[in-house]
Amino acid sequence: MNRLEKWLIFWTLFIGIGALWGTFMMWYDPSGELFGLSAVLPYLQALPFADFFFKDFKWSGLALLLVNGISQLLAALLLIRRHKFAPVATLACGLLLIFWIIAQFVIFPLNILSIVYFIFGVTEFVLAWRLIVSRRKNKQNQPHPHDDMFNQLK
Repeated sequence: MNRLEKWLIFWTLFIGIGALWGTFMMWYDPSGELFGLSAVLPYLQALPFADFFFKDFKWSGLALLLVNGISQLLAALLLIRRHKFAPVATLACGLLLIFWIIAQFVIFPLNILSIVYFIFGVTEFVLAWRLIVSRRKNKQNQPHPHDDMFNQLK
């Protein structure tokens, strides 16, 4: 396993486990009081469908789990198993996180946590892109299975 893959495993696990923790916090205390999230709730309640989705943090926790928790952990599993779609899955996870944070920039006041996670998303995206490019280069540099046969005929 190369260095890029190890870093991507780190980032996908870090972000995925962080999303699981965030989901746990939102479901354990949907009001947000216990974990200091209550100040964020009024911003969510200004969104469409707030009467149904944003009375508390239950739906936000579910969205976090689905978008950034499960997807990141599945990408980590694909990376660990060295699946051929692992780089693309990780690239998609980086994009999902970037768009998730851009939505937060629009909804909430600027805060350090969103800025840091935006950087995490960009880092994950760039590393995944580099892995895709390096795998393509390695594939192009590999000899074709029939090359030896043709060389023997010469």
